[in-house]
Amino acid sequence: MNTHTIKTLEFNRIKETIAQSALTVEGKAKILELSPSTNIKQVEALLDEVTEAVEILKKSSSVPVHGLSGMEQLLKKLNKGSALTTDQLMKLQDFLDCCGKMRRFMKDKSFLAPRVSAYVEAIDDLPELAAEISRCLRNGRVDDYASKDLLKIRKQMAIQEERLKEKVVQLIRSNKYKTYLQENVVNQRDGRYVIPIKKEYRNKMKGTVLDTSASGSTLFIEPEEIALFQEQLSWLTADEESEVQKILSYLTGLVEGKEHQIRLAIETMVHYDFMFAKAKYSHSLEGVRVSVNQAQVIKLVQAKHPLLGDKAVPLSIEMGEGTHALVITGPNTGGKTVTIKTVGLLTLMVQCGLLIPVEEGSCVHVFDRILVDIGDGQSISENLSTFSSRIVNIIDILKETNDNTLVLLDELGSGTDPSEGMGLATAILEQLYHKGAVLLATTHYSEIKEFAEEHPGFLNGAMEFDLETLSPTYRLHVGRGGESQAFAIALKLGIHPRIIERAHQITYKESKQYLLEETDAWKRRDLEKQVIVNKYRSRLKNQVKEVEIPVYHQGDNVKISPTDELGIVYSGPDAKGNYIIQIKGEKISVNHKRIKLYISAKELYPADYDFDIIFQSKENRKKSKILSKRHDGDITIEYEE
Repeated sequence: MNTHTIKTLEFNRIKETIAQSALTVEGKAKILELSPSTNIKQVEALLDEVTEAVEILKKSSSVPVHGLSGMEQLLKKLNKGSALTTDQLMKLQDFLDCCGKMRRFMKDKSFLAPRVSAYVEAIDDLPELAAEISRCLRNGRVDDYASKDLLKIRKQMAIQEERLKEKVVQLIRSNKYKTYLQENVVNQRDGRYVIPIKKEYRNKMKGTVLDTSASGSTLFIEPEEIALFQEQLSWLTADEESEVQKILSYLTGLVEGKEHQIRLAIETMVHYDFMFAKAKYSHSLEGVRVSVNQAQVIKLVQAKHPLLGDKAVPLSIEMGEGTHALVITGPNTGGKTVTIKTVGLLTLMVQCGLLIPVEEGSCVHVFDRILVDIGDGQSISENLSTFSSRIVNIIDILKETNDNTLVLLDELGSGTDPSEGMGLATAILEQLYHKGAVLLATTHYSEIKEFAEEHPGFLNGAMEFDLETLSPTYRLHVGRGGESQAFAIALKLGIHPRIIERAHQITYKESKQYLLEETDAWKRRDLEKQVIVNKYRSRLKNQVKEVEIPVYHQGDNVKISPTDELGIVYSGPDAKGNYIIQIKGEKISVNHKRIKLYISAKELYPADYDFDIIFQSKENRKKSKILSKRHDGDITIEYEE
């Protein structure tokens, strides 16, 4: 996936959020380097392990992933001829202890998460190494009993230091130096004992000045009488340091002998941290493990954009089985861009092994590339207009697109002459479709909506707009084209109907009467579609092949995509392949592309079945029965179409 796609779809924000759940620096770094896989088997494996990790988190949210601090620096120091420090060995001890806790934690998770719990088998116990480090190190230093020689040296040091202290105390308490002392306190400078003498009595005491007070009035002198004791202690200190280095070198050798096992354990623990961070994020989204395919099928049920939180409006979309291009129309700020970004971002997340906020039954195609042209790409430094910069991007998309590519295009053809932009946008959509790409495009051009209506493989979608509140609802309706609603909104806000009528005539080259009550047209499901007459559409009809419309009969039980609702055929089709379907007592118009036969009427009802029982109200059936027997001028029957 190219960086432009990652940036535009804001996938980096997802990675940053996931990284906050990682417990180690190494785990955070691995998350920030996360990239989508294009191998379907690998994607399935990633989804399986995160699904198992989520199940583990539901049982126990505290996973023992820690102790990795400083491990990378420790590994870099091995086999370099230098010994590990005490701190590094203590951190290794903590890490080995953490590995033991992880093994115990995963011991009873094999039934719940067989794949994830099996990873722990790559971590060796290394009990001998852990025990030896524990024996030699204690309280952050090499223990006295790490070796016999070290114990002997430290005992000698303790004796020598005690003698030295006694000698210094004798000097301070003696009458010989009592007058010269600044204070009766024993001090140390650079680990050597000194006596504070007044500056003016410097010549009264034989010894070496090791320091001076800030005011200069006090000299810190090492008396000649204790110099020999100091030297003997220094020799012992050097012997101690030498013995400590021998022990550290010995321990380092043990660590180097287990380097391979330690590296593998570190990699496994980092992967656990990486995996559980993904699982925590997936769990926070109430994510679902979707199925993946290579059949260009995308089905998202009640999908939410993960970055919008509670503000996200669920959308349902289904593409595949001959329909690989969706053209979304609707008003500005109506949610068209968010819709295509949601599809792109959720696809990226799935290919990274993340569970996504959808409902069960969703599936995603695994793409080699996701290419996008969204937003204003104006470049001042390169002196490119918005249109020019987007065309440059489109050229790259045309070059890179193949039959395993998802292409997301926002307001294609905008920024230039409307008629030329419309023609260019249509030609680009055709070319991308012929190259086999899965397409999602947003547009304001009604001609492209008409093109998608009649072109095989294309499907229209519309963003809902509430004319009562003059605000978008951000809901996507698949199977019908949307209107820009500019005329209806202007009329609602007070523009005179005659001005609107003139605008309609200029735009569509036909006359239409606008009344104030027509602003409620959006809510009328059975409103007859306006006929848009233009030269481009007439040319297009001659180019597009006739689409065979499947025949359904009254009473057929059918399934409506993408919601998988069941309905009953009432009438149809019309010239554009639309059927009237009764769903939960309400009759709506549905294009044949969204209809699949579930159970035929022949299987459900006898040959002479009266379908008025299903489609007409009890009152209408009663009136019809009366009129079949006699004429009654007072009775009228209103049929719902």
